[in-house]
Amino acid sequence: MGRGFKAFLICRMLESKENMSMNTTMWQKSGATASRIIQGCMRIDSLDTKRAEELLKTAIDSGINFFDHADIYGSGECERIFAKALKLSADERDRLFLQSKCGIREGMFDFSRDHILTSVEGILERLQTEYLDFLLLHRPDTLMEPEEVAEAFDRLSAAGKVRNFGVSNQNPAQIELLQSYLGQRLQINQLQFGIMHTGIIDQGFNVNMKVDASADRDGSILDYCRLNDIVIQAWSPYQYGFFEGVFLGNEKFPELNRVLDEIADAHGISPTALATVWILRHPARMQVVVGSTNTKRVVDIAAASETEISREEWYRIYRAAGNTLP
Repeated sequence: MGRGFKAFLICRMLESKENMSMNTTMWQKSGATASRIIQGCMRIDSLDTKRAEELLKTAIDSGINFFDHADIYGSGECERIFAKALKLSADERDRLFLQSKCGIREGMFDFSRDHILTSVEGILERLQTEYLDFLLLHRPDTLMEPEEVAEAFDRLSAAGKVRNFGVSNQNPAQIELLQSYLGQRLQINQLQFGIMHTGIIDQGFNVNMKVDASADRDGSILDYCRLNDIVIQAWSPYQYGFFEGVFLGNEKFPELNRVLDEIADAHGISPTALATVWILRHPARMQVVVGSTNTKRVVDIAAASETEISREEWYRIYRAAGNTLP
């Protein structure tokens, strides 16, 4: 990374607390406040170092200072490319929030103590950093022994290798079971959420109704997280189904895209940015994990942090996605 980019990086991160407004969340360190929009790094193994550097520079320039990884993304290559593109000094590193996940192995899940510890060592080596700001457990492991997770977390925390912990795709009972053994508070739960994947809010609209939407499939995880100060990180925010495709501009959803285009145009933002605003509008103060490697799209999405939509617009979008209110 050249001197020009390094100087730019330092300046942008020093300014981050002043420049980010509604696009900030509670975590702070060294004068930097974490962005609510997260740059997801699952696909950066498709980029060469120059293009990866351009993407990360664009994200930082747009006010994004939180980056999400997992040890399975590109079989670790995404973390290597990230480190190679930035080559962070200690001061630069301390102004970014780096998060990674572990626990998925080929054909199985693994929350054993040894796997967690080994995974973190690999993550730190690939990211070329001495610590993670957040480590999340990726997908629930029914063979989890919470005593082993607690021992792994204690070791990682005591060694200064992981500063905060969370989970991904877990329901309240799973979180409660794990939390009862931990000395650290679980602070994050990654869940799929977006305009076309609204399971975590649908049941709340349909309490005591004899309709499919009234089924409680997740233990009221949204309310649970809010009650316990666990930040929800919305992943795959622009997908419908389970990785079935992007709903934006998709001819399968003409009414939704008509409404998105109309409201986005009224606010002077892109439909993609509006889809992000729709998530940020929820009072749960979620973060949104954006996995795009398109720099223009990242800029458009980051604009969401400065846009507010009305209650009427939020509900209009929800209904246009095919949802009905009781």
